[in-house]
Amino acid sequence: MGGEISIAECLTDACSLSWEKCLDLLRMDRNSFITLCNILKEKNLVEDGREISIEEQVAIFLLTVGHNERNRACQNTFQHSGQTISKYVNLILRALCQLGREYISRPNDDIPSKIRFNPRFYPYFKDCLGAIDGTHIPVWVRTSEQARFRNRKGTLSQNVLAVVGFDMRFHYVFAGWEGSATDSRVLYSALDTEINPFVIPTGKYYLGDGGYPNIRGLLTPYRGHRCHLSEFNAPGARRVTSKEELFNHRHSSLRTTVERVFGLLKGRFPILKAQVSYPYRTQVGIVLATCVLHNFIIDHNPNVEQFDPDEGASDNANESTLLVNELESATESVHRGSNNDLRSSITSQMFMVLTVP
Repeated sequence: MGGEISIAECLTDACSLSWEKCLDLLRMDRNSFITLCNILKEKNLVEDGREISIEEQVAIFLLTVGHNERNRACQNTFQHSGQTISKYVNLILRALCQLGREYISRPNDDIPSKIRFNPRFYPYFKDCLGAIDGTHIPVWVRTSEQARFRNRKGTLSQNVLAVVGFDMRFHYVFAGWEGSATDSRVLYSALDTEINPFVIPTGKYYLGDGGYPNIRGLLTPYRGHRCHLSEFNAPGARRVTSKEELFNHRHSSLRTTVERVFGLLKGRFPILKAQVSYPYRTQVGIVLATCVLHNFIIDHNPNVEQFDPDEGASDNANESTLLVNELESATESVHRGSNNDLRSSITSQMFMVLTVP
């Protein structure tokens, strides 16, 4: 880390070199940093302390999540006690979570430009708003609780449901479920929860992988056919040979947006890749707060992809998805409505245009 001098440069009038240091240390440019501090102040979410400004409070939090810095390292950098560092990490965490409803939301229901201006996707996916997927974030829990947090890879995690748009923003985030829970189970909980449920507008839908049922509001690929983009792009892979594969190929080309967003999020905030010994509620809050920061940076900084995406950030990108079972899919289709007819209609239209001389 750059130590006190670099932090000081980020918090004062900076030259061009300081801009780069600020970007590295605080994970955003200085103008975005100042804007964030002003928003938190104007909304009365934080205030200057007797010996520590709002800017320094926010910097402490960003250094913590942006570099997975421990309390002791922050003590050395900011020259404050461990108690003070902990106090302001938690204070800024709560403030950012309170911004969640404002910054994590569906902007509008217009046809996304990525679809509207691409004949491979339009008009077939004109009612698609984005993509949905789950990602596993490492957790630290007591030994007595580890069994339910152990995922299918044998590691401890929370299964986080994320809904993203083609503008790379999070539309909805549902964190806190144990790593042993399937993606479909987390989805049903998000749809049914009374507090901040996942609401999909009538007539619209999001793209999901085979871990989700093809219910109303979701559109998933055909089973028994190639469905991951990597399978189509692999060296020596055969060309698309059926209408189902054609649908799956284009579906996957759009759906990879969510994997890309996960990569950017974890690349910018490495704390999401490590077990941290905070209370579990705090660990859940960190996920929400970093998603708020991700959207904030997109809104206020055009250089959204200045950090290299984290390789392997998506849990389903390079391995077979844990498919939702047929009984569960059929049961939920009866309960929530099926999207099979829509998928068949899109597939037929797509294949017809492709085969017309």
